[in-house]
Amino acid sequence: MEPSEERQDFKKIVPALIKKGIDKVNLSMFDEESKKALLNEAGEEYIKKGKLLEAIKAFTLTGNKEKLIEIGDNYQKVGLFNHAVDAYRLANDHSKLRSLGEKCLLESHFSEALKTFKLLNDQDMLNKVGDECQKRGKIDFAIEVYSNLNNKEKLVKLGDQCLEENQLAYASKAYELANDSSKLSRLGDVLLKQGLLSAALKSYEMAENEMMIKFIKENFSDKNLSSTYV
Repeated sequence: MEPSEERQDFKKIVPALIKKGIDKVNLSMFDEESKKALLNEAGEEYIKKGKLLEAIKAFTLTGNKEKLIEIGDNYQKVGLFNHAVDAYRLANDHSKLRSLGEKCLLESHFSEALKTFKLLNDQDMLNKVGDECQKRGKIDFAIEVYSNLNNKEKLVKLGDQCLEENQLAYASKAYELANDSSKLSRLGDVLLKQGLLSAALKSYEMAENEMMIKFIKENFSDKNLSSTYV
Protein backbone atom coordinates (compact mmCIF):
# COMPACT_ATOMS: atom_id res chain seq x y z
CA MET A 1 0.00 0.00 0.00
CA GLU A 2 1.30 3.44 -0.95
CA PRO A 3 1.98 5.85 1.96
CA SER A 4 -0.74 8.22 0.71
CA GLU A 5 -3.28 5.38 0.61
CA GLU A 6 -2.21 4.23 4.06
CA ARG A 7 -2.66 7.75 5.41
CA GLN A 8 -6.16 7.92 3.96
CA ASP A 9 -6.99 4.64 5.71
CA PHE A 10 -5.63 6.06 8.97
CA LYS A 11 -7.82 9.13 8.59
CA LYS A 12 -10.81 6.77 8.58
CA ILE A 13 -9.64 5.09 11.78
CA VAL A 14 -8.55 8.17 13.74
CA PRO A 15 -12.05 9.49 14.64
CA ALA A 16 -12.99 6.15 16.22
CA LEU A 17 -9.63 5.97 17.96
CA ILE A 18 -10.06 9.45 19.41
CA LYS A 19 -13.62 8.76 20.47
CA LYS A 20 -12.59 5.71 22.47
CA GLY A 21 -9.25 7.11 23.67
CA ILE A 22 -5.79 6.08 22.51
CA ASP A 23 -5.01 4.34 25.79
CA LYS A 24 -8.12 2.15 25.46
CA VAL A 25 -7.72 0.99 21.86
CA ASN A 26 -6.03 -2.29 20.93
CA LEU A 27 -3.54 -1.57 18.12
CA SER A 28 -1.71 -4.89 18.31
CA MET A 29 -2.83 -5.85 14.79
CA PHE A 30 -0.63 -3.09 13.35
CA ASP A 31 3.12 -3.31 12.90
CA GLU A 32 5.22 -0.78 14.85
CA GLU A 33 5.66 1.60 11.92
CA SER A 34 1.93 1.67 11.17
CA LYS A 35 1.03 2.02 14.84
CA LYS A 36 3.39 4.97 15.15
CA ALA A 37 1.96 6.62 12.04
CA LEU A 38 -1.59 6.12 13.29
CA LEU A 39 -0.83 7.62 16.69
CA ASN A 40 0.89 10.59 15.06
CA GLU A 41 -2.25 11.15 12.99
CA ALA A 42 -4.29 11.01 16.17
CA GLY A 43 -1.94 13.52 17.78
CA GLU A 44 -2.37 15.91 14.87
CA GLU A 45 -6.14 15.61 15.14
CA TYR A 46 -6.00 16.28 18.88
CA ILE A 47 -4.05 19.48 18.16
CA LYS A 48 -6.72 20.63 15.69
CA LYS A 49 -9.36 20.04 18.35
CA GLY A 50 -7.32 21.93 20.95
CA LYS A 51 -6.87 18.83 23.09
CA LEU A 52 -3.18 19.33 23.74
CA LEU A 53 -2.87 17.02 26.75
CA GLU A 54 -4.21 14.13 24.65
CA ALA A 55 -1.87 15.16 21.83
CA ILE A 56 1.05 15.03 24.25
CA LYS A 57 0.04 11.50 25.21
CA ALA A 58 -0.04 10.41 21.56
CA PHE A 59 3.27 12.02 20.63
CA THR A 60 4.93 10.65 23.76
CA LEU A 61 3.94 7.14 22.69
CA THR A 62 5.54 7.70 19.29
CA GLY A 63 8.56 9.57 20.63
CA ASN A 64 7.73 12.53 18.39
CA LYS A 65 9.96 15.13 20.06
CA GLU A 66 9.42 17.75 17.37
CA LYS A 67 5.67 17.80 18.00
CA LEU A 68 6.12 17.73 21.78
CA ILE A 69 8.36 20.80 21.53
CA GLU A 70 5.80 22.51 19.28
CA ILE A 71 3.11 21.90 21.90
CA GLY A 72 5.42 23.17 24.63
CA ASP A 73 6.03 26.34 22.63
CA ASN A 74 2.28 26.84 22.21
CA TYR A 75 1.69 26.41 25.94
CA GLN A 76 4.47 28.88 26.68
CA LYS A 77 2.97 31.48 24.34
CA VAL A 78 -0.32 31.47 26.27
CA GLY A 79 1.35 31.45 29.69
CA LEU A 80 0.56 27.84 30.63
CA PHE A 81 4.10 27.30 31.82
CA ASN A 82 3.46 24.20 33.90
CA HIS A 83 2.15 22.31 30.85
CA ALA A 84 5.03 23.68 28.78
CA VAL A 85 7.49 22.23 31.30
CA ASP A 86 5.82 18.82 30.98
CA ALA A 87 5.97 18.90 27.17
CA TYR A 88 9.64 19.87 27.08
CA ARG A 89 10.42 17.25 29.73
CA LEU A 90 8.80 14.52 27.64
CA ALA A 91 10.75 15.77 24.62
CA ASN A 92 13.90 15.65 26.78
CA ASP A 93 14.81 19.12 25.53
CA HIS A 94 17.08 20.61 28.20
CA SER A 95 17.70 23.78 26.22
CA LYS A 96 13.99 24.59 26.09
CA LEU A 97 13.60 23.72 29.77
CA ARG A 98 16.45 26.02 30.77
CA SER A 99 15.13 28.90 28.67
CA LEU A 100 11.65 28.46 30.14
CA GLY A 101 13.00 28.20 33.68
CA GLU A 102 14.89 31.46 33.31
CA LYS A 103 11.77 33.14 31.89
CA CYS A 104 9.65 31.86 34.79
CA LEU A 105 12.18 33.11 37.34
CA LEU A 106 12.35 36.52 35.67
CA GLU A 107 8.55 36.80 35.64
CA SER A 108 8.13 35.48 39.22
CA HIS A 109 6.50 32.18 38.28
CA PHE A 110 8.41 30.51 41.09
CA SER A 111 6.58 27.19 41.16
CA GLU A 112 7.33 26.53 37.48
CA ALA A 113 10.91 27.82 37.81
CA LEU A 114 11.45 25.47 40.74
CA LYS A 115 9.97 22.54 38.83
CA THR A 116 12.13 23.25 35.78
CA PHE A 117 15.46 23.56 37.55
CA LYS A 118 14.72 20.51 39.68
CA LEU A 119 14.25 18.53 36.46
CA LEU A 120 17.59 19.89 35.23
CA ASN A 121 19.19 19.27 38.64
CA ASP A 122 20.73 22.74 38.38
CA GLN A 123 21.89 23.57 41.92
CA ASP A 124 23.04 27.11 41.10
CA MET A 125 19.75 28.11 39.49
CA LEU A 126 17.75 26.48 42.28
CA ASN A 127 19.66 28.62 44.78
CA LYS A 128 18.82 31.67 42.66
CA VAL A 129 15.15 30.68 42.76
CA GLY A 130 15.35 30.41 46.55
CA ASP A 131 17.11 33.77 46.85
CA GLU A 132 14.53 35.48 44.66
CA CYS A 133 11.68 33.90 46.61
CA GLN A 134 13.21 35.16 49.83
CA LYS A 135 13.52 38.70 48.42
CA ARG A 136 9.89 38.65 47.26
CA GLY A 137 8.57 37.32 50.58
CA LYS A 138 7.64 33.90 49.14
CA ILE A 139 8.95 32.19 52.26
CA ASP A 140 7.28 28.81 51.67
CA PHE A 141 8.98 28.47 48.29
CA ALA A 142 12.34 29.64 49.65
CA ILE A 143 12.21 27.11 52.48
CA GLU A 144 11.27 24.34 50.04
CA VAL A 145 14.15 25.20 47.71
CA TYR A 146 16.81 25.43 50.42
CA SER A 147 15.52 22.27 52.06
CA ASN A 148 15.67 20.32 48.78
CA LEU A 149 19.23 21.56 48.33
CA ASN A 150 20.06 20.75 51.97
CA ASN A 151 21.46 24.28 52.17
CA LYS A 152 21.51 24.67 55.93
CA GLU A 153 23.35 27.96 55.86
CA LYS A 154 20.63 29.64 53.81
CA LEU A 155 17.89 27.99 55.88
CA VAL A 156 19.41 29.50 59.02
CA LYS A 157 19.72 32.95 57.43
CA LEU A 158 16.12 32.74 56.28
CA GLY A 159 15.08 31.64 59.77
CA ASP A 160 16.91 34.63 61.25
CA GLN A 161 15.06 36.97 58.89
CA CYS A 162 11.72 35.41 59.81
CA LEU A 163 12.52 35.64 63.52
CA GLU A 164 13.42 39.31 63.16
CA GLU A 165 10.13 39.91 61.31
CA ASN A 166 8.19 37.92 63.94
CA GLN A 167 7.20 35.25 61.41
CA LEU A 168 7.77 32.63 64.04
CA ALA A 169 6.17 29.64 62.34
CA TYR A 170 8.44 30.11 59.33
CA ALA A 171 11.45 30.61 61.58
CA SER A 172 10.65 27.36 63.36
CA LYS A 173 10.33 25.46 60.08
CA ALA A 174 13.59 26.85 58.70
CA TYR A 175 15.58 26.12 61.86
CA GLU A 176 14.09 22.65 62.14
CA LEU A 177 15.04 21.78 58.56
CA ALA A 178 18.52 23.19 59.18
CA ASN A 179 18.70 21.03 62.31
CA ASP A 180 20.19 23.98 64.22
CA SER A 181 19.75 23.38 67.94
CA SER A 182 21.10 26.74 69.07
CA LYS A 183 18.71 28.64 66.80
CA LEU A 184 15.77 26.50 67.93
CA SER A 185 16.64 27.27 71.54
CA ARG A 186 16.82 30.97 70.73
CA LEU A 187 13.40 30.73 69.09
CA GLY A 188 12.13 28.92 72.18
CA ASP A 189 13.29 31.86 74.30
CA VAL A 190 11.34 34.31 72.10
CA LEU A 191 8.23 32.14 72.24
CA LEU A 192 8.50 31.79 76.00
CA LYS A 193 8.81 35.55 76.40
CA GLN A 194 5.63 35.97 74.33
CA GLY A 195 3.78 33.47 76.52
CA LEU A 196 3.49 30.86 73.78
CA LEU A 197 4.44 28.10 76.14
CA SER A 198 3.43 25.07 74.08
CA ALA A 199 5.24 26.38 71.01
CA ALA A 200 8.26 27.21 73.16
CA LEU A 201 8.24 23.68 74.57
CA LYS A 202 8.12 22.22 71.07
CA SER A 203 11.06 24.38 70.00
CA TYR A 204 13.11 23.37 73.04
CA GLU A 205 12.28 19.72 72.38
CA MET A 206 13.52 19.99 68.80
CA ALA A 207 16.68 21.61 70.18
CA GLU A 208 16.97 18.89 72.84
CA ASN A 209 17.33 21.64 75.44
CA GLU A 210 16.62 19.45 78.46
CA MET A 211 16.97 22.26 81.00
CA MET A 212 14.26 24.41 79.42
CA ILE A 213 12.03 21.41 78.70
CA LYS A 214 12.15 20.53 82.39
CA PHE A 215 11.61 24.18 83.40
CA ILE A 216 8.38 24.48 81.36
CA LYS A 217 7.00 21.07 82.30
CA GLU A 218 7.62 21.52 86.02
CA ASN A 219 6.38 25.09 86.26
CA PHE A 220 3.60 25.34 83.71
CA SER A 221 2.12 21.85 83.37
CA ASP A 222 -1.13 23.09 84.92
CA LYS A 223 -1.54 25.91 82.36
CA ASN A 224 -3.66 25.94 79.23
CA LEU A 225 -0.65 26.30 76.99
CA SER A 226 -1.02 28.44 73.89
CA SER A 227 0.76 27.24 70.77
CA THR A 228 -0.37 30.00 68.43
CA TYR A 229 2.37 31.75 66.51
CA VAL A 230 2.01 35.49 65.96
